Amino acid sequence: MWNLVAGGVVVCGVAAAAVISGNEPAAQAGEKAAAAPAPVEPDMHEFMEYVFEPPYKRLKAAMASEPADRRGWKPVKAEGLALAESANLLLFRAPEEGGDDWKKFSIAVRNSGSELYKAARATDFEAATKHYRAMLVQCNACHTQFAGGEHQLKP
Repeated sequence: MWNLVAGGVVVCGVAAAAVISGNEPAAQAGEKAAAAPAPVEPDMHEFMEYVFEPPYKRLKAAMASEPADRRGWKPVKAEGLALAESANLLLFRAPEEGGDDWKKFSIAVRNSGSELYKAARATDFEAATKHYRAMLVQCNACHTQFAGGEHQLKP
């Protein structure tokens, strides 16, 4: 009798494990899909207007002259970091046509923004200005290629 009960327990255990493990890849796939980047706003013009334009305008004002103190450097750091990190969002939004160029521009904006942020942390206005201008060159090159030359940014 014990062999019969033990055998039944083993069979039930194996069946349960098969059911659970069979569902596990589907559950994991669902979690991965939910964790993957997905655009909230599909229109690139809207995305740029509400994600990139506000920090650009604040950074432009903050970079108009050398900050005098920590309070003056704060928006340079904040907006430089925000723009650098936001450039990562562009990487998964590359268009089918010209996608490689899009990614190169996005990486260049991210890198220039990162260097701008580092220069601001060091309160180095000369370096911050250099990287700010380099970032805008990349933004404008991208706008030339993908927006017909519209939306050119000025330091």
